[in-house]
Amino acid sequence: MSVEFILYCLMNLGLVIVLAPLFISLIKIVKASAQGRKGPSVFQTYRNLMKLFKKEVIYSSNSSWIMRITPYVNIICMLVAALFVPLVFIPGPQSWFGNVILFLYIFALARFFMALAGLDAGSTFGGMGSSREMSLSSLTEPAMILVFAALAFVYQATNLFDIFITLSESPLMAFNPSLMLLAISLFIILIAETARIPLDNPETHLELTMVHEAMILEQSGRNLALMEMSAAVKQLLLMSVLINIFFPWGNTTSFTIPAIAGSLVLFLVKCILLALVIGLFESSLAKMRLFRLPNLLIIASVLAFLTVILEVFLP
Repeated sequence: MSVEFILYCLMNLGLVIVLAPLFISLIKIVKASAQGRKGPSVFQTYRNLMKLFKKEVIYSSNSSWIMRITPYVNIICMLVAALFVPLVFIPGPQSWFGNVILFLYIFALARFFMALAGLDAGSTFGGMGSSREMSLSSLTEPAMILVFAALAFVYQATNLFDIFITLSESPLMAFNPSLMLLAISLFIILIAETARIPLDNPETHLELTMVHEAMILEQSGRNLALMEMSAAVKQLLLMSVLINIFFPWGNTTSFTIPAIAGSLVLFLVKCILLALVIGLFESSLAKMRLFRLPNLLIIASVLAFLTVILEVFLP
């Protein structure tokens, strides 16, 4: 393991922890503005997390060790996944690290424990949320697998570092027509994985509609803060994958202060623009009925599958 890679890990983790709550607040501000309301402060999510970290953790009398370890498993999974996605600096090729299959398994592990925790407390709402989450993930995960399989076909690599390095050297490859289909698929996956409208509403506690919120309803205090932070990190990672693959300008492979500073500025600009798009997208749609949600996720899978077909049979 090189010194450069160790510095990359420290920098990437620091940026993820610092920036993840920012875009949660930013999307809320955009949605509030689109709806003619005054939104929260850009620092509101940070304040909420700090408040939760100071509160007492309370467990249901029916809960087991699953409820106690799930917040830590989730945050650890997301922080490990953060090492797979370079935000501003791309280290040299790492043959032993960065495999997309392992990246997807880490996401699946976090979801598995979150669904177990929803069931563990014995709450009716938690069980309902876990059931819905697993039903939706049975469509979301195949779409994610197809998207990354298509990327592997396009760039002839299953390592995210190799894909990002290729794009940093030849950013015009992002204009590959077949990648436009993947961009739509990955945006749908971003909306689904972060529990946003029209699939879910991260701000509701209405038992008839909530999915993600139902699974963490029994969490409290520090544990709830860790779950909220995990969701924020997951959102930032998926945003980073989307913008760094389809808008790769600004990514640097040079570990110098000017290069990293310039890359960080461009990364923030791209994330802010994507947060604006997400906020406007949510504000323009209503929450879909549960039985109509598979239609949207199937669209993501079909578009990703078409990309694979185009890359395999029409090289």
